[in-house]
Amino acid sequence: MPPTDAGTDTGAGPTPRTGGGTDDTLDMRWSDELVALFGEGGPMALTPSYDDPPGGDLLDAPAGWGPAATSAGVFQLVPVRVTRDLALISRWMNDPAVAAFWELAGPEEVTAGHLRPQLEGDGRSVPCLGVLDGVPMSYWEIYRADLDPLARHYPARPHDTGIHLLVGGVANRGRGVGTTLLRAVSDLVLDHRPRCGRVIAEPDLRNTPSVAAFLNAGFRFSAEADLPDKRAALMVRERALRDRL
Repeated sequence: MPPTDAGTDTGAGPTPRTGGGTDDTLDMRWSDELVALFGEGGPMALTPSYDDPPGGDLLDAPAGWGPAATSAGVFQLVPVRVTRDLALISRWMNDPAVAAFWELAGPEEVTAGHLRPQLEGDGRSVPCLGVLDGVPMSYWEIYRADLDPLARHYPARPHDTGIHLLVGGVANRGRGVGTTLLRAVSDLVLDHRPRCGRVIAEPDLRNTPSVAAFLNAGFRFSAEADLPDKRAALMVRERALRDRL
């Protein structure tokens, strides 16, 4: 089972790209910090495609879901590429607020060891960067909750889809953006996975900002669950109630 979700919130910026095809290219805006991480070569384009890491039949190909317009800006999930994204994700994992729940602090090899089984697996879990107005600012895992060890701990239904989230950078937290993006991503799941009736999350009960963000994003608290690595709040967003909560 993937680890816990960390903090929850972020900034904003420019205009939507139309179309959600696999040839879309996101024009990236890079802070000095990101340029330092990736070198002096200037902005890199993130190009989602079906050649990106898995997520075909089991998750209906998140690489092709396209952008979503939100009140925070234009948001898109872009499947992780280790060669491009490892340094940034590892840096986020070493933030003490994130490390307290994800427990992946340490050298880049620690983060790589978490990413590779997903990237080399059968597609039941897809790690993605969350890109807001061209800026990578969050890390997501979209996974088949019904095919995950989590299913041993709650009454799973076929095609239940789980999400994990961390928001990178202190400046991107505590501003309500996490709530906005949780709603946007769960909407993307329900829009692009017609067989999925519920989006599931299991934040650590101690992570009260994360639990609150899920509640504000239209999830309901279903139960407490004793998982191998934590006591979790089982959060559920149901397709039938998506327009009411």
